[in-house]
Amino acid sequence: MSYVGPDFDPPQPRRPRRRPLTVALAALVPGALLAWVVYEAVGGGGGADRTASPAPAPRGSAVSSAPASSPSGKTGSGGGDGKASGSPSARPGGSGPLKGKVVVIDPGHNPGNFRHTAEINRPVDIGTNRKECDTTGTSTNDGYTEARFTLDVAHRLRDLLEGQGATVRLTRDGDSPAWGPCVDERARIGNTARADAAISIHADGSAPGDRGFHVILPGSVHAGAADTRAIVGPSHDLGVRIAGDFLRETGEPPSNYLGDGTGLVTRTDLGGLNLSTVPKVFIECGNMRDSKDAALLTSGAWRQRAAQGISEGIVSFLRAS
Repeated sequence: MSYVGPDFDPPQPRRPRRRPLTVALAALVPGALLAWVVYEAVGGGGGADRTASPAPAPRGSAVSSAPASSPSGKTGSGGGDGKASGSPSARPGGSGPLKGKVVVIDPGHNPGNFRHTAEINRPVDIGTNRKECDTTGTSTNDGYTEARFTLDVAHRLRDLLEGQGATVRLTRDGDSPAWGPCVDERARIGNTARADAAISIHADGSAPGDRGFHVILPGSVHAGAADTRAIVGPSHDLGVRIAGDFLRETGEPPSNYLGDGTGLVTRTDLGGLNLSTVPKVFIECGNMRDSKDAALLTSGAWRQRAAQGISEGIVSFLRAS
């Protein structure tokens, strides 16, 4: 996510971000479930908040090679309030097995966040406490930003889901306001859309040597404006399906630093999950600060596989629900 998702720590000088995670410990996944995830990976034959670095806008050298809706990389000219009133409207899906289903995709951060630190550092209510509106996100050592990565994957994922007939809404797009939206507004977009599934896309900024993906599931929260009790079960199902398909499609291993090798982590400190009233998960697709993961994240061909894996998990969830 920046790690850790949109709800992150304030940006610091250019160094691997992230303070010690206040992780609501990785859910101990029942043996049968873990076996299922491993089976999906092998049988398929494929193989959030952190101290973000205010990296400069990415240079073209880090860009993908694959086609597919590439992000514009520009910040919008919308009003400076960062609110989602200027967020893109839903694009209706066509015919297909997901016709009538609504999916909200939340590309983490915003390329303009690092120019608006006062605005994104403003605390917002996430139910359990107050947290920064948003963070800058992280970047690879070569300057390819998380905000750019997440929007590219979101565009690819949108195309895949619309091809299945789903109606898709993004919380931000290339013409979004210059910063944000805040984490509470990101959750509200999914709630207002009455999404059948929502996913927040991120890439982590952990230490070199930390590798792999993990899917963040909402824990049970009932405090203030937050009440996740009704979505914990379906979100867990959504997350397990995405983890299995992402692993199979990308070959990226489950995180070696979170989740005890399951690729699944449960948290109760992220506003984007705490305030959601629809099934929702976050995915940290890899670690931008690790050279091996960075080589994948900056590859357009790999990002297409990442979008494919996420799409298959969402399709599986929606067709079963």
